[in-house]
Amino acid sequence: MLKAGIVGMPNVGKSTLFNAVTRSRAAEAKNYPFCTIDPNVGVVTVPDPRLEVLSKMSGSEKLIPAAIEFVDIAGLVEGASQGAGLGNKFLANIRETDAIIQVVRCFENDDIIHELGSVDPLRDIEIINAELVLADHAALEKRKASREKKARGGDKEAKAELDAIEKLLPHLDAGRPAITADLSDDEREVARDFFLLTSKRTIFACNVSEDELAAALEDPESNPLVAKVRTYAAEAHGAEAVVISARIEEELIDLDPAEAAEFLADMGVADSGVSALIRAAYSLLGLSTYLTTGEKETRAWTIPAGAKAPQAAGVIHTDFERGFIAAEVVHYDDLVALGSKSAAREAGKLRIEGKEYVVKDGDVIEFRFNV
Repeated sequence: MLKAGIVGMPNVGKSTLFNAVTRSRAAEAKNYPFCTIDPNVGVVTVPDPRLEVLSKMSGSEKLIPAAIEFVDIAGLVEGASQGAGLGNKFLANIRETDAIIQVVRCFENDDIIHELGSVDPLRDIEIINAELVLADHAALEKRKASREKKARGGDKEAKAELDAIEKLLPHLDAGRPAITADLSDDEREVARDFFLLTSKRTIFACNVSEDELAAALEDPESNPLVAKVRTYAAEAHGAEAVVISARIEEELIDLDPAEAAEFLADMGVADSGVSALIRAAYSLLGLSTYLTTGEKETRAWTIPAGAKAPQAAGVIHTDFERGFIAAEVVHYDDLVALGSKSAAREAGKLRIEGKEYVVKDGDVIEFRFNV
């Protein structure tokens, strides 16, 4: 299962957000630095209203959503790349994740201590990014030294690695993350084996106060701190910024869905910020969902975006991929509009696809296989 790591400076709301995302109280959230030491891990279901619709249509006994894993990682401080605070532990924990959700504090509150004594989300982001860049730079310098002799001896793989490293080092020297480096497709493929921290895709979660949530969701530019983060995220990372209020989301943990919806409606909020964050993280990880439905269960299956039909079948069982014959496919929108598979078949919307078919998000599929 793919992992998204929740990171940020101490006391910006990481552990509170983790509790909200996982609908638990697994992470201790206290008003002092390094409240989190060992990472907390939770499996999170991806909100998908399509499942409920298909479940009713098929009379399914069970409904099984897609899921990803969230990891709450200890707060980072300046000097982490040199071991300050819990630096080495922090960096090792990030390295094990597939994507990063960087929580930044976008609210003032004198009762909640900030590690640096003031609220400045761009400063916090730049501190974290600088430490990740420094750690990557050190790792590449070490790798470069180990590859130079092999490259001089004619090792083509070592030469390809050195070419990529020579492009990445000046980019990192300029304080820019590896993910924004101008690499060819071949160089990017080589660099994937470097497991650089700054090559991971990132979402910025702008943590606002309870009073500011409704306005910030309606118009993010109405909150000057959120506006700054959104601009920075787009320009420096090509990344998305999502508005959340970790404190409000934590209050929803003990409420059932109807109560939570009523609570949010009273605040003038249509949907949970955490739901948007989970969906954004799922997309960030390069994941897509296809659906299966029947009397036994309606289920969302997670695949890499761009997966072909046999690979998608293999997610259910390796036998499905090994013995793949064909896929009976109808898109969710067409199936719901027409009301049944038989109606979709009559309308020509239910198709038989072969091994080269690229599965689309929202496809409802039944596989044919023989082993």
